Amino acid sequence: MNQVESPATPAVAPAPGPATLAPRPSLPETVPGSIHALIIQSLDDDQAQEIVSIPLEGKSSIADFMVIASGRSTRQVATMAQKLAERIKHAGFGHVRIEGLPAADWVVIDAGDVVVHLFRPEVRTFYNLERMWTFGGDA
Repeated sequence: MNQVESPATPAVAPAPGPATLAPRPSLPETVPGSIHALIIQSLDDDQAQEIVSIPLEGKSSIADFMVIASGRSTRQVATMAQKLAERIKHAGFGHVRIEGLPAADWVVIDAGDVVVHLFRPEVRTFYNLERMWTFGGDA
């Protein structure tokens, strides 16, 4: 009985997956159980990109922290904002105000002690809030 040999199959590189992706950057430091910690964790759970937390103590009285993050699309930005508002309410921190949700290029969430800015990457680059709020590079 003759066996037909198949030509050698070339090696194929594995498709990018969780094991081949670059590790996520570390999250900003937070106090466990705080609204700030809830916001950072919620954004990380929703795969927000480039999460930055800027302490506003001594810079502004509007809030204790400003959190800035990006979503890959308007749909992701809107979804992250809506989920974040729900999580804050269910955790007992009260209601939040959301501005910019219909267009979802730049959504601002006023959570009292923390103000959250969610952007599409191009809009975030254009406005560059990090530079505006990190006086002297101390954030």
